[in-house]
Amino acid sequence: MDNLIYQIEIKKEYAAAIIEDLKLMDAIEILEPPIPKWQQEETLKRLDAYQSNPTIGVDEETFFKALER
Repeated sequence: MDNLIYQIEIKKEYAAAIIEDLKLMDAIEILEPPIPKWQQEETLKRLDAYQSNPTIGVDEETFFKALER
């Protein structure tokens, strides 16, 4: 049998349980989408900037308030 790759959206909890069972039986493999190179580089750049100057970070409350806006 040829390997088929599907992208699916799981809508019911029982379906997620079936998927997990199939994974445990080694009947399926859950693939993680690749992270684009530009995103990896940007993440490393921002991490380096934060580690060099931790005061540029924001606290959790400020972060979630910014998300609401």
